[in-house]
Amino acid sequence: MRAERALRREQGEDAVERAAADAVRAEAAVEETRRADRDTSRIRWLRDQVTRLRKRLPLRRRFSGGLAHGVMSAVAAIVAYLPTQVLGLREGFWAAITAVAVAQTEFGATRSTARDQFSGAAIGGLIGLAAYLTLGPSLPTYAATVVLAILACWLVNVASACRLAGITATIILLVPHLGPVERMAGSRVLEVGWGVCVAIGTVWLVTRLNRRLGIKL
Repeated sequence: MRAERALRREQGEDAVERAAADAVRAEAAVEETRRADRDTSRIRWLRDQVTRLRKRLPLRRRFSGGLAHGVMSAVAAIVAYLPTQVLGLREGFWAAITAVAVAQTEFGATRSTARDQFSGAAIGGLIGLAAYLTLGPSLPTYAATVVLAILACWLVNVASACRLAGITATIILLVPHLGPVERMAGSRVLEVGWGVCVAIGTVWLVTRLNRRLGIKL
């Protein structure tokens, strides 16, 4: 009897310890979620403030900033597009589109956008290719693939890349294409990656030149 009581007491103590540990983990998870929500709210607030400040800039500053951004984007797009034609890629315009989407007047913003573009293309391409090869092209498969691509972006903590992931999956499953789907998916990721690299290189060079010449956009 004493042994049984001791065993029950130990089991009860273990259960209490496990419950306490579970409660601590749950509380930590809730706090982490709250912290992430606060960070997201702060980022949105900062973006709104930056947008408002840009709208208040005088016409001359807006003209010079817009012109510099336009020229930089055009240069990056052309540099990204021309090699795809030499390599015989039929849809090299995706490299140009990516370069325009990534190029920003600020190098930090360019790196962040570049990460999102490449991550979205890679995730959407892999999931779209897997769905195409296993289930074949169909509307139910397409809908499920978009859901999985966006979910995967959230799970790997690149939620800002989910739009391009869904777009890439859409291209693979809905847009008619010539040749094997594996080649098309690989070409898409390659084109996006090349466009990202060109945009980052272009913005980096422009930023260095502006600093050396003392130019502020």
